[in-house]
Amino acid sequence: MLTLFHAPRSRSTRILWLLEELGADCAVRYVGIRYLDGSGTGPDPANRHPDKKVPALDHDGTIVSESTAVALYLCDLLPAAGLAPAVGDPERGAYLTWLCWADNELGAAVMQRMMGGGRDPQAAASYDAAMRRLTEALARGPYLMGARFTAVDVMIAPFLAFARPHLPESAAIDGYLARMAERPAHARAQARDLPPAQAA
Repeated sequence: MLTLFHAPRSRSTRILWLLEELGADCAVRYVGIRYLDGSGTGPDPANRHPDKKVPALDHDGTIVSESTAVALYLCDLLPAAGLAPAVGDPERGAYLTWLCWADNELGAAVMQRMMGGGRDPQAAASYDAAMRRLTEALARGPYLMGARFTAVDVMIAPFLAFARPHLPESAAIDGYLARMAERPAHARAQARDLPPAQAA
């Protein structure tokens, strides 16, 4: 059995979307966390994440935490959905690179910009490099890996939507985000983001 430990409006929302794209049968356990703005509650003793963050995935007692690890685990567990190139597929390397780049490079560069670090030359260079790589990929599109929709898109698009005010003007980025928001699995995930009692 799969159980996702999830907090609304957090990084685990993209894992909800991934689960919907995969067609996975997964229970959602809503837990409290402390958000960056100081709101929320936490740590939640019910949360199986070792640091009481989200996401955390419980698969029959095996705990997987950190977004990239959860995405890799789920896509390899459910390969029939086709959201990840198989081991040995020539596209596997690019897929793994994009997944790791999402948090290690893109996320770090944009968050530093959002926190006012854009005046630092090294931070500015990292941000510019990330934007160049992103927009070049979208120019080849329609997805980050070209014609194929993958877990890479699920992991990156929500962050881009969150950070959109801090990104450059770009018809390519706006078009990409619009395409992602139109996916039925995205809408289903948004409907599950809040606990049923709060969503009603």
